[in-house]
Amino acid sequence: MRISEVHIYHHDLPVKNGPYTMSHGPVWSLETTLVRLVTDQGVEGWGEVCPIGPLYAPVQASGVRALLNDIGAGLVGVDLTVNAVSAAIDAQVEGGTYARSAIDIAVHDALGRSLGVSVATLLGGAYQTRLPSYYATGIGTPEDIAKLALDKVNEGYPRIQIKAGGRDVAEDIATLRKVYETVGHRARILVDPNRGMSGNDALRLSRECQDIPFVLEQPCNTIEEIARIRPLMNHPIHIDESMVDLNTVLRLVGDGLVDGFGMKISRLGGLRPASTFRDIAAVRRLAHSCEDSWGGDIVNAACVHMGATVRPHMLEGVWLAQPYIDGHYDPNGGVRIEGGHITLPEGPGLGVTPDPNVFGVPAASFGG
Repeated sequence: MRISEVHIYHHDLPVKNGPYTMSHGPVWSLETTLVRLVTDQGVEGWGEVCPIGPLYAPVQASGVRALLNDIGAGLVGVDLTVNAVSAAIDAQVEGGTYARSAIDIAVHDALGRSLGVSVATLLGGAYQTRLPSYYATGIGTPEDIAKLALDKVNEGYPRIQIKAGGRDVAEDIATLRKVYETVGHRARILVDPNRGMSGNDALRLSRECQDIPFVLEQPCNTIEEIARIRPLMNHPIHIDESMVDLNTVLRLVGDGLVDGFGMKISRLGGLRPASTFRDIAAVRRLAHSCEDSWGGDIVNAACVHMGATVRPHMLEGVWLAQPYIDGHYDPNGGVRIEGGHITLPEGPGLGVTPDPNVFGVPAASFGG
């Protein structure tokens, strides 16, 4: 079975009740990119990628789309296997993990549909079909964030991520203390500056909140900064934005610089490298999340299928952008968080069948 058509779609995802505020600034709307593969046997597969924006990571939607336009024609006629498609991309471009991720997800979706099995099965099999999620609060006042955290814990979320950084660390300390006073041990707490803290501020946060159990995710911009402060910290450190490829993962794990990860599928290049990461983390017993930067039903489904294959005691949660955006690509099988948990989509492939009319005319098409 070979790929006969490649279609690329652009779609806007406004932030519901925006903005969503992080250390690098407010986010009002994001541009997602979808890839639809069609085989010579009529099987379809969908992929998606949605970078947060130029200030979050050195990847922009326009760059991803340009790369997909460059390599799309080279996928026509390629065998529908992960190895063959990967080799076809390697023959055209170096790097480009975000664009590769959308294609890789689409290949897994089409393979699952052709074989009548789920993507989770292709990735090794699901350990669980109802997965824990977590809620990311954004940056705000101590009172507002504590109220939001309590609301989400009452909904059933087992983990709360408090955004921090980009402001006086005293405000972050006050916010963390207020959240802990409000929700206590009812949920695990993670503080995420998204690289927006200095090493000194991260140390101050940890030292002034020694009595609060929390994980600090990617406080500083570079691995070197984190390596400097790690021996002085009173709390575990997880790495997110600096985990840019599997080589970096091996370095972080080998040097003992990390206690866990925020794992994003697109940053690694798709489900295949994400499954390799999962296995590396399992060997070292490093807990991690399964998520992506942003996106709708397609990338959300990919995150859930990936998360289902992680041993439950290693899974920190599956984060989705679903609570922050309106609508679904699949009106019947859209991926939803209910009671702070997500049910693994049923059916072959990703278990999500988007309505192409949602996206309009393809921005680019190859083959057919």
